[in-house]
Amino acid sequence: MLQPASVPLAHTETLDARYTDLDIWPSGTVLEALLESQLGAVAAVKSALPQLETAITAAVPRLEAGGRLFYVGAGTSGRIGLQDGVELIPTYGWPAERLVLMLAGGDAALFNPVEGAEDDEAEARRAISAHTPTAQDVVIGVAASGGTPYTCAALETAKEAGSLCIGMSCSPNTRLLNAEYPVLIQTGPEVVAGSTRMKAGTAQKVTLNLLSTTLMIRLGHTWRGQMVDMRIVNAKLVRRAHRMLRHLTGCTQAQAEEALQQANGSIKLAVLLRHGLDVTQAQQLLALCGGHLRKALARIAAQTPAKAHA
Repeated sequence: MLQPASVPLAHTETLDARYTDLDIWPSGTVLEALLESQLGAVAAVKSALPQLETAITAAVPRLEAGGRLFYVGAGTSGRIGLQDGVELIPTYGWPAERLVLMLAGGDAALFNPVEGAEDDEAEARRAISAHTPTAQDVVIGVAASGGTPYTCAALETAKEAGSLCIGMSCSPNTRLLNAEYPVLIQTGPEVVAGSTRMKAGTAQKVTLNLLSTTLMIRLGHTWRGQMVDMRIVNAKLVRRAHRMLRHLTGCTQAQAEEALQQANGSIKLAVLLRHGLDVTQAQQLLALCGGHLRKALARIAAQTPAKAHA
């Protein structure tokens, strides 16, 4: 589909004259050029850190109040967003019912392009409205060009509902950056013009990693650099959980196994059990502390003389 003349060309779509003869370069030279562009993509993220920090500071209270986390995108950007979002469930125990993943074209677009899906603003508005966004929700829209109609329309609809909206673009002066919390990762032209799965895609993945991981840390899903809300879904993660407990509490392997079993697989609860609480007490204390294990342990330390655990 031809781009209307009234729509300015996104920076990610422009040509870089350095790569005009790319197809006749030696493969080693091509690889060096591609790697250089990838490193440049990562470097471009640094300038966005202040914008990310501002967005995170605003988002945390809404998520603490029970808000949902939305990811919205189309094509490569949408798939990168979906990957980032879905991995929060096993890694940090983020509740699946508080995660909304929106990809233009729906599930079919995960594996195949869906013609016209990214241009369908009406469908974007319908799709996000179906989830009834609220003022507690946080909506992240990702688009390399910053002007994808589906993504922009979805964020605008969420903003009208009072949701906190974060717009992530790799091109400046774009519609998506009209979001309440804009995040610009200016990556410039690609080695292969318009192939935004490369530089722009890398920058988006890195930025989403930083955003979501910092959110999870602020929300109390880590302690002492470990994933204490990790969902234990296979043998490898059982071993990791036992290792965490031994490291965090100084207990033996047998004690770690017993505590984790009593805690029904909750690492946080197992840690508190190793500090002398029973399951009910541990659950109540965690709830009182908003799920923050550090705060819960601080309360125990303030009320109980320090003692070694057998």
